[in-house]
Amino acid sequence: MKTKMIWGNLVSHDLQRTIQFYTDLDFKQNGQETKELVSFVFGENDFVINFFAPKRLEDAIKGKLVNANNENEIIFSLSASSVEEVDLWYKKIKEIGGTIFSEPENFEVGYTFGFSDPDGHKFNFLYWPGM
Repeated sequence: MKTKMIWGNLVSHDLQRTIQFYTDLDFKQNGQETKELVSFVFGENDFVINFFAPKRLEDAIKGKLVNANNENEIIFSLSASSVEEVDLWYKKIKEIGGTIFSEPENFEVGYTFGFSDPDGHKFNFLYWPGM
């Protein structure tokens, strides 16, 4: 057996705010949004993250959702091609009102910072030589 694709599904408590946040970061919307879903593609391989209205995602997972502002669920790492590019992303995230939870820092051989989106979903931009 072989898996063709993988994508992420997260909650959005305000789809229009989610659209604005990721559009401001220049990520491309994947198809047309509905009242219950918007999705974006990330990276060169077009990794898809779907953002669902809370009730729709709870129905799909047959359970309760975490409050990502208070609890941790997952962190997505977004690669950058240089330290300077990480710093540009940092400035952009601050400019559009993202929440920085980890200031830029050297980490082992790389360089990174962490931020969360309006729903508290965590991401980090990371430069790692050779990656």
